[in-house]
Amino acid sequence: MPWAAIVAQAPDFIQERRGTVVQRVNKQPFKIDLVRLHALCEANYVRLLRLFPDYEQGNTREFSVGTAKVRLEVLERSRYTTFFRLHQSHAEDRWLGHLVVDVRAYHDAGMLEVGAFQSHRQIQARYHYPNSRMFQQDEKLQQNQFLADWLEHCRANGRASIPAGFSRSSF
Repeated sequence: MPWAAIVAQAPDFIQERRGTVVQRVNKQPFKIDLVRLHALCEANYVRLLRLFPDYEQGNTREFSVGTAKVRLEVLERSRYTTFFRLHQSHAEDRWLGHLVVDVRAYHDAGMLEVGAFQSHRQIQARYHYPNSRMFQQDEKLQQNQFLADWLEHCRANGRASIPAGFSRSSF
């Protein structure tokens, strides 16, 4: 099939210009999927409360996930909001590094939202793309999705150490 026939059958976003094929970008403005983001934040709230149900009485919860150590820490409490810091460290920190995520739990709304991820604070709802730091347009959604996956992984694979003086039969 000759090249001109292929171009003629192609969608309208391809056009022939001086013997070269150029792709026109009909880019729609990025729209935030608020329904998905809110559903994710609500599910993350439930996931965190399953991992740290007694956060009102204690300030930390520690457990292991494989060779990693995880610590959930309450940073600040107020009537409707609690700030948490989630840490994960590995035995091989120099290779794998640390994971640090700050989250806000909105108790009146039943939502948990990422406030800071690693050293990146103040996550915007939307970024223009491309940008100088190469954040994705839906960076906020992606970070909250990572938190969902990580919390679910911790819940499925986390192991708390049994305090000295307790036997398995006492539980």
